[in-house]
Amino acid sequence: MPSLPNLVWIRSFEAASRLGSFTAAGTELGLTQAAVSTHVSALETQLGHQLLERTTRKVDLTASGKAYLPAVRKALQELATSTEGLFGSRSTGTVTIRAPISEAALIMAPALADFRRQHPGLDIRLLSAIWADTVLETGIDIEIRLGTGNWPDSPAEPLGPEVIVPVCHPEMAASLNAPEDLLAQPRIHVLGFDDHWPRYLEACGLPRPERHASITVDTSLAAVELAAAHGGIALLLGKVAARPVANGRLSVPLDIRVPSARTHHLLSRTPAVSPKTATQTVEAWIRELFAG
Repeated sequence: MPSLPNLVWIRSFEAASRLGSFTAAGTELGLTQAAVSTHVSALETQLGHQLLERTTRKVDLTASGKAYLPAVRKALQELATSTEGLFGSRSTGTVTIRAPISEAALIMAPALADFRRQHPGLDIRLLSAIWADTVLETGIDIEIRLGTGNWPDSPAEPLGPEVIVPVCHPEMAASLNAPEDLLAQPRIHVLGFDDHWPRYLEACGLPRPERHASITVDTSLAAVELAAAHGGIALLLGKVAARPVANGRLSVPLDIRVPSARTHHLLSRTPAVSPKTATQTVEAWIRELFAG
């Protein structure tokens, strides 16, 4: 974009025209009065039009400046809105969280409304991903991951042990009285949790079925919906299953809980970066949420 003016010059022009003073604009932008004046002059030279009338006390818009200013303000506002919408505000009151999609939807989102009522001054951005196993991204204040905690360059704090539990529609649960009854029902398999059915059946003293799972989905969230629609039995992490069970959408037919090889972790930022007070508040909430 060879005709696009320097953004720094544009900001100086907008601030000076709004505040009516190079000195006031410099104070707002963290620049000297002379720097703001130089920026506006450079912009005027590039455009070939005078934008501001200089007087001893203030600056006023010229006809060209009045015509140009609305477009400048609109462009700066759209840039600011897009930047915050995509990457979040870095102010002390905004915290960005990333979590696996099932944990975000089934654990965090339902509890977030109550947390916000207790902390109305905080702005929360909850982002989710199916496979949250990449390095900690720039702009993420807090990340929740599921695994063994072995992530290079990403210190991880365990959020308590996890168990594997069977869940299904309450009507189906009424007919399941013993572990072997599970084998007569459609089994829901979740990609990434290949060990769940073998571990659970082994703990119950049952052989591994010869055929594979009846239905395969790629998230625990999809498994919850499928099981709630009489689609079969899913093996979920206890914390993921807790809310659908509590609200009656699912039931746990057997009181047999098998320890999971993986658990949820809270990933830290680079140690050199001091966490915001708001971030510490949200971290404390997450620890309590996952502990329950």
